[in-house]
Amino acid sequence: MKILEIRAFRGPNIYHLRKPCICMTLDIGELEDKPTNKIKGFKERIEKTIPTLYSHRCSYDFEGGFLKRVEEGTWMGHVVEHVALELQCLAKMETGYGKARSEKKKGVYKIIYSYVVEEAGKKAGEFAVEIVEKIIDGGIPDIKPYINELLEIREKWAYGPSTQSIIDEAKRRNIPVIRLWEDGNLVQLGYGKYSKRIWATTTNNTSNIAVEIACDKDITKKILKDSGIPVPEGGVVYDYESAKEIAEKIGFPVVCKPLDGNQGKGVTTNIRSFDELKEAFKYAKNYSKKVIIEEHVEGEDYRILVINGKAVACARRTPAHVIGDGKSTIRELVEKINSDERRGIGHEKPLTKIKIDEITHEILKRKGYTLDSVLPKGEILYLKTSANLSTGGEAEDVTDIAHPSNLRLAERVARITGLDIAGIDFICKDITKPLHEIKGKVVEVNAAPGFRMHLYPSKGKSRNVAVFVLDMLFPPGVPSRIPIVSITGTNGKTTTVRMVSHILRISGKKVGFTTTEGIYIGNERIVKGDTTGPWSAKVVLKDPSVEVAVFETARGGILREGLGYDYADIGCVLNVSEDHLGLRGIETVEEMAEVKSVVIEAVKKEGFAVLNACDEVVRNLHKNTIAKPAYFCLKRNEFFEKHLQIGGIGMLLDGDTICLCKGDLRIPVINISEIPSAFEGRAMFNIENALAASLITYLLGVPLETIAEGLRTFHSSFHENPGRANFISIGKWKIILDYAHNPKAYEMIFSLINSLPYEFKIAVIGAPGDRRNIDIRKMAEIAGNSDVHYFVIRDDWDLRGRKPKEVPLMMKNVLKEKGVSEDRIFIMDDEEEAIFCAFQLAENKEALILIIVDDVEKVYGKLYPRKKEVVI
Repeated sequence: MKILEIRAFRGPNIYHLRKPCICMTLDIGELEDKPTNKIKGFKERIEKTIPTLYSHRCSYDFEGGFLKRVEEGTWMGHVVEHVALELQCLAKMETGYGKARSEKKKGVYKIIYSYVVEEAGKKAGEFAVEIVEKIIDGGIPDIKPYINELLEIREKWAYGPSTQSIIDEAKRRNIPVIRLWEDGNLVQLGYGKYSKRIWATTTNNTSNIAVEIACDKDITKKILKDSGIPVPEGGVVYDYESAKEIAEKIGFPVVCKPLDGNQGKGVTTNIRSFDELKEAFKYAKNYSKKVIIEEHVEGEDYRILVINGKAVACARRTPAHVIGDGKSTIRELVEKINSDERRGIGHEKPLTKIKIDEITHEILKRKGYTLDSVLPKGEILYLKTSANLSTGGEAEDVTDIAHPSNLRLAERVARITGLDIAGIDFICKDITKPLHEIKGKVVEVNAAPGFRMHLYPSKGKSRNVAVFVLDMLFPPGVPSRIPIVSITGTNGKTTTVRMVSHILRISGKKVGFTTTEGIYIGNERIVKGDTTGPWSAKVVLKDPSVEVAVFETARGGILREGLGYDYADIGCVLNVSEDHLGLRGIETVEEMAEVKSVVIEAVKKEGFAVLNACDEVVRNLHKNTIAKPAYFCLKRNEFFEKHLQIGGIGMLLDGDTICLCKGDLRIPVINISEIPSAFEGRAMFNIENALAASLITYLLGVPLETIAEGLRTFHSSFHENPGRANFISIGKWKIILDYAHNPKAYEMIFSLINSLPYEFKIAVIGAPGDRRNIDIRKMAEIAGNSDVHYFVIRDDWDLRGRKPKEVPLMMKNVLKEKGVSEDRIFIMDDEEEAIFCAFQLAENKEALILIIVDDVEKVYGKLYPRKKEVVI
């Protein structure tokens, strides 16, 4: 078997609207003729290799259903799908959606399966193929190495438990999530102007000064002490002599720890002599130039979590430890504890396996033990100097028994340090009693405290503390989303996006929008290029100034990765016609419509699917969406009228006036003679775009008079809408720049050319090389049927797999078939030469010159010194 491609879909996609999916294209070769029931012993071997496949129901509604399919005979693409899913589940990434379908080429399958961690999902597909091949060859492979590698990938790429808990709570509240750092915990919650950021458990609200205070243990102690908070006596030193002086002053036992250490590294507790202090000081200096010497406080370790000024959880923490049985070595006792199913690698499980590290060896050395020592029965040996869960510690929830005064004290500490989320560490003998009565102390204040001990305590009640983080960031009534409009179709996407954005802008909104020319925030282009895919959408949604997002959504991005957002308020399909057919497995207009349908399928139930009632393929897409349909229509038809009769909303060209329609009601919006881009009613394609833009903005709540003003002030100029019927005047010449690149677009622009009253017309034409021959011929036929006098044909700068002049020669032959004589056809090497040729042909005549542009900015740059833009 050969993997041809593995692709990840992160947002809504053609395979699933709510689940991120991996799409693997797999060629199973000769195995197409060998389903599972024709391979001796295959079912028995796959059961032994992955016994948990028994839980897969597949098309049968019972456990063992998939294995029954294997017994009856199924193809290897289907088997690989199930194995890829199960490998992820075994690696603690629960997921279960999948399907396998055969492609038109024999033996090639598209295998779709969901994932939790993208990198692990891709690798699971590769491993599945490898494992299945070994089973086919008669083996029973050991899958443990595969699972372990997936666990390692998960550990690297998955969110930490604290971040994941906040994300889970955000999703429960329908708050969108964007990962800002692919293998880290920096996350955006919300879109645009309503977005907030978290980095693990620091937030937009977290003060940098507060974090600096918490990170400096000495400053923290001084501030708390000056505020009447009980803290251990002690000080910061640079040398051992100073450490001795402080120890003499406060008396033994003492604690020695690095000023800016973490996770217990360099910490020694319960020091009872100067000899011990000397060794502890050397140990601490390995981690910091500055060392803290402070009194040792007797008692247990407690963590109180404070969020937004309120104590929300309290846990008793115990460092990683073993208890002697009088028989087993310390090493064996650790192995026994690590065999607990609740313990795993890193953050994969509620508890972490105890790792023997330099801290452990240092503790053993001070105790006079080695790993091979037998610990006396009943003796408790602590293996770490901190009680962190990440080093193997345990936690017990004691929130309900913590004394209220201790919770209030923790809240006060958080206010004093200024942290919005703080972990306050107490050491005391009994948390049920006020700290001051039992001589307990506040020993540390932690910025970005971990939530795992509260989410998954070893004992006691689990606390979903992420609730309080979301309550702080998004209090009741505070939105997390901005309106999103997503526009797709074969032609008119860019113009409609720009019209909608222009209308919204004059209504007072800060608009972020994407087009084939770039990403715009307000009036400024921030990224140049064809930006119609999911990455571009996320750029807009991550901008904290954006109030409304308008996306041009092309089929390429949908097929490559899916959408760049979870759902829109309005999705619009303008039209679907012959373009890009024969690419990425899309062969028909109907198949292309299904791809573009993702845009309206990913619209919220309360939102709108805006569709073209004059396009039969498009209007029938309403069956694919849960959103409310709304239609625009150049010419009323039975379908549109029926929609209105049942209370629907629409926008109609009624005579020469664009009208809002509700039932029998017709509300005039604007006469098309007032719309500059309609070219006095000649450019029907822009009137159709204006209908869609009017309907979209009305559904967003824009007043009709503002919509009319927006259409009056939107011009089809290079600066407002580059490459879309831009009129330029140079002397006696009138030049039109247009990016027509498919038969329907050719039909529309040549219809405009034919309607303009010029006696002498020239057209510079071409076609993208990746279009089908039939489409290129249609474009040439449309041109040949026009009243143009001369044709200049050129190649695109990117031949897209064609030979030089292959496309121009094809178009020339079609023009000749349509009766255009050879002396009226010219083939040039590139766009610049073609334009120069057209100018030579025009000479001093009053001429209309159509330039079907490839690189519109380059062409405009050549024309700029001699041009004068005009509005017809």
